[in-house]
Amino acid sequence: MGILLNSMITIKSTGLGRKFGAVSAVDDLNLEIQEGEIFGLVGPDGAGKTTTMRLLTGILEPTSGEAWVYEKNIVKDSETLKDNIAYMSQRFGLYEDLTVLENINFYADIYGVAVKKRPDRIESLLGFSGLTPFKKRLAKNLSGGMKQKLGLACALIHTPKVLFLDEPTNGVDPVSRRDFWQILYQLLKEKVTILFSTSYLDEAERCKRVGLIHKGRLLKCDVPAEIKKERNAKTLEEAFISIINEHG
Repeated sequence: MGILLNSMITIKSTGLGRKFGAVSAVDDLNLEIQEGEIFGLVGPDGAGKTTTMRLLTGILEPTSGEAWVYEKNIVKDSETLKDNIAYMSQRFGLYEDLTVLENINFYADIYGVAVKKRPDRIESLLGFSGLTPFKKRLAKNLSGGMKQKLGLACALIHTPKVLFLDEPTNGVDPVSRRDFWQILYQLLKEKVTILFSTSYLDEAERCKRVGLIHKGRLLKCDVPAEIKKERNAKTLEEAFISIINEHG
């Protein structure tokens, strides 16, 4: 049985940590993310963003603390946890010799989506991702932005309630990044909870709340406007530099 969370809390961690040898990749992470919220996890390379994602999706086991996602314990309920979540890693596993449609059907097989439910779901995903005209195109012939949209469509095929996106727009052109965010905003209307990691601070501004992670520790968590106001900063970047310098 998973812990009974507040009905508005979808992701919760208490003292969550992960060490690799003597190195703490994530240290004493305390976090609560609400249903239907897009939460930005921001930090430089090596800050602990990916490790946090892998812990919360049950891929890695913590060395300390606990966490729950949609009332499922990330360790004790790791198998049933997967029914309600989707994780899009930095290198999402698209099959380049398969078409757009074949890739989506492949992931439908993996997630056990009933065949009779697929046509409507696939058409919906193709439509809102703008991939309908390209459904017969091989994945290797897609642009970087289109590959990211296809990866998202594959991740959403089983209608997850919680979506983990690990720097999904890294290296993607500005227009494709804008399109990707429009898709995410549509998901929020369906009360999908999104944990989004990024090193782009302009993207962090789009999130309801953001958390600054540095050297494995969560240094600040708040609404972007409040963080800037507290630091008397014009930009989120300026505020975060101030916070990092303060903590050393």
